[in-house]
Amino acid sequence: QCSARIPEARAVLDLLEQCPEHQKKGEFPVIVLEGLDATGKTTVAGSVKDVLNAVLLRSPPPCISQWRAIFDDEPPPIRRAFYAAGNYILASEIARASTQAPVIIDRYWHSTAAYTIATEIKGKVQDLPPAHDEVYQWPEDLLKPDLVLLLTVDPEERARRLRHRGLEKTKEEAELETNSLFRQRVEESYRRMENPACQEVDASPSKEETVETVLRLIKHHCGL
Repeated sequence: QCSARIPEARAVLDLLEQCPEHQKKGEFPVIVLEGLDATGKTTVAGSVKDVLNAVLLRSPPPCISQWRAIFDDEPPPIRRAFYAAGNYILASEIARASTQAPVIIDRYWHSTAAYTIATEIKGKVQDLPPAHDEVYQWPEDLLKPDLVLLLTVDPEERARRLRHRGLEKTKEEAELETNSLFRQRVEESYRRMENPACQEVDASPSKEETVETVLRLIKHHCGL
């Protein structure tokens, strides 16, 4: 409905329509790294990729990430539709890549769901849908990863890292800094995700220690 006003929306939909309906994972494991901005996802993902000789993918995928700034300025329903479509487009890349090597993904469906829930539900953590509600379930028609690791750091450390980075932030990332209730809702939504659930990793230690912890969990769960 918004494609007449946002030409890029038509391009996103065209890419989505090209994706096979049911994506199947290859024989290699698929591991997702999730977490708030500045928890070290991108750094850890790059290091793990190198150690495992894996393929590194990101959500939204490069074929649509060029339009991310455009959709970040749109109302929440359009913004979320963009990220949701990105996950299904990314699933096609995951399906292909996982036939050749392990796949590491910097954010996937859980990010889209957690931020959507935290944006739509105002108030405190207690106001979120109850645990085991269907909103925390993985979509049945979306390629599922083997392991999802949620990187966390305490709020003060995360704020310090953001200040040092000095990068431009999305509206939601900016709100994470100023609105502690929003941050708490996002974090709790991550923790309530099911099928697969997020396994929490304390990313407060050094990068080397965090990478070591992540690799140990991958080896345990995926046999690498």
